[in-house]
Parts: sequence; structure tokens; C-alpha cells
Amino acid sequence: MPRRLFYFNLMAKSVETSDVVDLQRWHGRPLRLTVLAVLSLGILAGCGGRPDGVMIPVAETVPGASIVNMVVATVRKHTDGPDVFTGERSLTPNFAEVDVSIPPAANRKVGDVQWPKSVPGNPATDFVTLKLDVIDQPQAVQWFNRRIKNTPGRQAMVFVHGYNQRFDDAVFRFAQIIHDSGADVTPVLFTWPSRGSLLAYGYDRESTSFSRDSLERLLTFMAKDPGVKEITVLAHSMGNVVTLEALRQMAIRNGQILPKIRNVILAAPDVDVDVFATFFNEIGKQRPNFTVFVSQDDKALAVSKRVWGNVPRVGQVDPETEPYRSEFERNKVNVIDLTKLKSDDPLNHGKFASSPEVVQSIGARLAEGQTLTDSRVGVGERIVQLTSDVASTAGTAAGLVIAAPVAVVDANTRERYRDHVGHLGDSVSDTASAGTQVVTPGR
Repeated sequence: MPRRLFYFNLMAKSVETSDVVDLQRWHGRPLRLTVLAVLSLGILAGCGGRPDGVMIPVAETVPGASIVNMVVATVRKHTDGPDVFTGERSLTPNFAEVDVSIPPAANRKVGDVQWPKSVPGNPATDFVTLKLDVIDQPQAVQWFNRRIKNTPGRQAMVFVHGYNQRFDDAVFRFAQIIHDSGADVTPVLFTWPSRGSLLAYGYDRESTSFSRDSLERLLTFMAKDPGVKEITVLAHSMGNVVTLEALRQMAIRNGQILPKIRNVILAAPDVDVDVFATFFNEIGKQRPNFTVFVSQDDKALAVSKRVWGNVPRVGQVDPETEPYRSEFERNKVNVIDLTKLKSDDPLNHGKFASSPEVVQSIGARLAEGQTLTDSRVGVGERIVQLTSDVASTAGTAAGLVIAAPVAVVDANTRERYRDHVGHLGDSVSDTASAGTQVVTPGR
């Protein structure tokens, strides 16, 4: 029987990574001083973040720009403010129709999201919103039915974003993926309640459990729609947790994952390898085509592994080694190994979207009906390296919260760093002080 597993190394050249802080140099210095110094380095390297209000529609676009029209399903709370949907949780689903204008090809690089430096953005050089209408569920269904009928192959793609993503992050990133991949699909964004904050890892993680039922209902509706031929689900980072839980529930409820869900693409999954293995034991034999993007140099997942009891994350394993090789083969999982791919993503966590080669290969293979075989350098990487060391030393619940891995660090979160400096420094200092007061030698 031919092997279903194969590896796809896009480039032979090693990824170039930026210099990182050598924690050994900081030993013996006060924890607060260490954190503040490291944060300052990141802030200086990454100033000039994204302004608020980028979801406020502009009047018009420019010649040569492209427009991506999508429908959004979310369990984020609706607000009358410029963010439209916050990171808080809504007990009822909300929906929106969004048009995103993408600058002409001459003014952008494939794989990048060009954020406006001020509001309103310039359609000639920036991603901007042309329309954002909050709609009800019947209107969302009407949009979907109309769009799927006009989509060649009647294919739909559902994108489930990862940790530390605000609503505008998710919308612009999905628009970039749809545009740069060239995938002629009906685009559906499922965005779950993420606060878009470096210190909200625990909240985001709990939000994945909060959101799984809603994602299952969305996928079930789409899979039972007679106008749909096939569905591809693309999940990134912590979004894989939401996705796998929703698919697991669907399989238990129906005896299988509904057959119109043909492709499930798991990009840099921040998922425990043991949990991943049990998933395949519970979804039955009739399965979609599962594809996993892995990269052994994924720094965000390296920190996640350390925080979660040193259990490897699926997105960082070497698929050529055991037991992963046999497990992938047994479960008929296609693996794309991006370790040797050079990327502009210094955390090597978002290669699937930021690499022109990868994102275009996704679209090309979907168009041909074939099985597939957000971040910037700066404070994020230094935070996770330093604070994970603090957490393992302090050994407290507070330390573990501080040690939350930064799964995706983009320029669009940098305006929040200054607010975190004092909070993070005080938290580490207080934790260390408390530890010296309550820990008795010999215990």
C-alpha cells in the first residue's frame, strides 16, 4: 500500500533568525529590572504600531486594488465602538459582511498585511475596510447561499485564527490569505473571543472551549447545505484547539465528520501531541484529508511546549522521527515540513500565511481539487524567553500566567506593550517577593 505521508521541503536554505537576549547575562539582576530592560529593547525595535479604527469603512478604493468580500460568524461581543466586535464573549452568535480592499500588487509583498499607519488608511498602500455591515443570521445565510452558487466548484473555506488576535487582525489576515492564495472559494471567517493581548493567554485558551459548539454548528450548517460541494477548514495555532474540538463533537454526534468537509489544514497547531493522537481514535474511519504544517524552528511553540509540561506541540515535531512518523502514517495525515523555509516571520510561527510559496500552493491545490501535502521580531520573543524562565523558577500559578507563550506577535499589538510593561514587571517582582516569604527551606 502506498504511503499517504510525505514531506514538502520548500527550500533548502536555513531560516535566518534574529539575535535573542542571552538570559545568562541577566543572572543576578533584579527580576523587575530584567523584565523592563528586555521590554524596552522590544519597544524600541517595534514602535509604530497599528491605530485604532481600521475597521471604519473608507469611502472608496483605488484602481488596481483588489476586494475580498467575506462573511463573518463570531461569538465575540458586539460593540458600537470602532472595534465592532470586542474580545469579550457573547452567548449568542453574531454575523457581519465585510469588504476588504487590498493595495495594488506593485505596492505590496505577497504574504504581508499592510496595516495603515493612521486612520483612514490609504487604499493605494494599505489594507482598508470598504464595508462592514453587522447582519443577522438569516441575512448571513442568504449571503452564503448566493455566494456559494457563484463559486466555481462550490467550495467554501472557513478560517479559524489563533491566539492574540483582535477582530481586525482576523479579518485582514483572512483577506490576505484569500487574495494571495488565489483560492476561488466562498470565504467564511470564524472568529472566537481573543482579547488580542500578550497577557490574555489563559482567557484565550478558555475561549476555545467556549467557542467549539458555535464552530460545530457553523460547520454542520454548511456541510448540510445542498449548494455546497466541499469545505476546507484552515486553522492556525490555538485555533486548532477550537477546530479539533468542534470536529470531534461533530463526529461523536453524527458517527463521522460530515463528508462535505473534505480538507482540514492545521497550521502550526498549538496542540499537545497526546491529545492529537486521541482525536483520531474518536472521529471514526471516514475522515477528511488532514494536512499539518510543521516547523521545528517554531519559537512560539517551543515556549508553549515548556509551559505545558514539556509535552511536544504538534506543530513543532520532526515528522521523520518516531513515534510521530508512524502516528502520522497510521492516521493518514499529510505533513508539510516548513523547517527549511526562509520566512520574514522571526518567530517562524506564521509561515503558512506569510510565505508567498506556501500560501500560493494552498490556493493552487485547492483549485485543482488536490490534497494538500503574524508576527514581527521584537518584544514578543524576548518576553516568552524571559518569562518562561521566571515561571519555571517561581513555580507559581501567577508565574505560569506570565509565561503564556506568545503564539503570534505582530506589529498590530505593539501599541499595547507600554501598558504591559508596568503590569508585567510588577507581577514578576511581586511573585518573586511572595515566593521568598512563603517558601521554607527544605520543603
